[in-house]
Amino acid sequence: MTLGAAYPGPVPYRSASVAPPLVVGFDLDMTLVDARAGIASSWRALSAETGVPVDTELVVSRLGPPVEAEAAHWFPAASVASVATRYREIYREQAATAVEAMPGAHEALAAVRRHRGSTLVVTAKHEPNARLNVEAVGLDLDDLVGDLWAEAKGHALSAKGATVYVGDHVHDVLGARVAGATAVAVATGPCTASELSAVGADVVLHSLADFPAWLDEHLLAVRLAALEEQLSCLGSVVVAFSGGADSAFLLAAAVRAVGADRVVAATAYSDSLPMAERGPAADFAASLGVRQVTPRTNEMRREGYRANAGDRCYFCKAELVEVLTPIADELGLSAVVTGTNADDAVAGFRPGIRAAAERGAVTPLRDAGLTKEQVREASRRWGLPTWDKPAAACLSSRIAYGIEVTPHRLARVERAEAALRTALDRLGIATGNLRVRDLAGTASIEVDAAVSGSVAASADARDAVLAAGFDRVEVDHRGFRSGSMNELLSAADG
Repeated sequence: MTLGAAYPGPVPYRSASVAPPLVVGFDLDMTLVDARAGIASSWRALSAETGVPVDTELVVSRLGPPVEAEAAHWFPAASVASVATRYREIYREQAATAVEAMPGAHEALAAVRRHRGSTLVVTAKHEPNARLNVEAVGLDLDDLVGDLWAEAKGHALSAKGATVYVGDHVHDVLGARVAGATAVAVATGPCTASELSAVGADVVLHSLADFPAWLDEHLLAVRLAALEEQLSCLGSVVVAFSGGADSAFLLAAAVRAVGADRVVAATAYSDSLPMAERGPAADFAASLGVRQVTPRTNEMRREGYRANAGDRCYFCKAELVEVLTPIADELGLSAVVTGTNADDAVAGFRPGIRAAAERGAVTPLRDAGLTKEQVREASRRWGLPTWDKPAAACLSSRIAYGIEVTPHRLARVERAEAALRTALDRLGIATGNLRVRDLAGTASIEVDAAVSGSVAASADARDAVLAAGFDRVEVDHRGFRSGSMNELLSAADG
């Protein structure tokens, strides 16, 4: 197959450093919890017990360092160790549950969870007492390490793989620096915003209430940087470009990283690609100044694809990559890249991802940790028209597992979806997502759940699908669900 002049020679691929797993560490006192009442009462009890005056208001105004550091202000050096031990006993017995969550604490931890990250506390507080504090307010944590201060916090954070550390003290910033983590300071403790900035905090927040929004922006920036680095290391690519939001974003990112002259958009034409997708895909590639090639793929020649068992996507992706790899070689481009994102990697049964990996395809979005939501947000910021494009999986994904995939069935689904979309537009029923699933001759309509009732009540909508060649029509009142055919597969396995 002759494709024309070769592109600039391939750049040897160097392994790129991609975004590491998200692990966020937090300090405890005055970061996640307010334990001042219990701390003050414990010092008062200790003062009464020893007869040594202690200014508890001053004590709680400078929380952060270990108990020994505070005890040294009030007691002789020789007794500091024993006083600290006694204080911890009093605190555990009388005050460990006298604690409140700081404003935004639960939401901050939830934000980490939303990004599939893990959370831990690294604190100077005695570990058993810290655990009691955490339990008292119900903080959602994966790990906790106590009895550490300043540089020692940094060593623990590094050992745990923390990429972000959030604290309220200048020594928390030092700990983050030692760990090589992003230092996020909250001005809710004894140190002022200016003091925290002066010692090198990467960002100073008013409180943890600001953390979720900051984390969203931080992760998007980090992951976009990782994406650009990997694409730059590849040097030149063939993008498996279906025209969907993910592959369109990857195509635009590749152009930004290495230039349009080192990027080719490969849109594979087959019976499983809707005709309606082809024109917009060509227009998008042209808008970026990228050459588009449209090789023919023939999944139908693969028995495993036609059989349409649970591993159908394996054979589809195998065909795609095996067709695109020679194109990359002939044009002198370094790699075939696909738009697999980080959500795809954790979405359960995805044999297509395995097939592509086995054949050497690279997944820059997935490697950088970019989720579907982040792909859409970055696409919106870049002004890409695909940023809010509904998911558009191949037509074969509409045919229930176990039913043979044929050109006739694919064409029938495509006709039914086009006719249904036209009917709904005429009826004034707006839906972003629309699928017609082939359940052995019965068409199952999936639309946005909010309008499923209206679609079910419409004879015009049902008739449009029947006219495409189906025997029966039903509406799935659960609404559109990406990968809903996998639900039937799981039920069969169960």
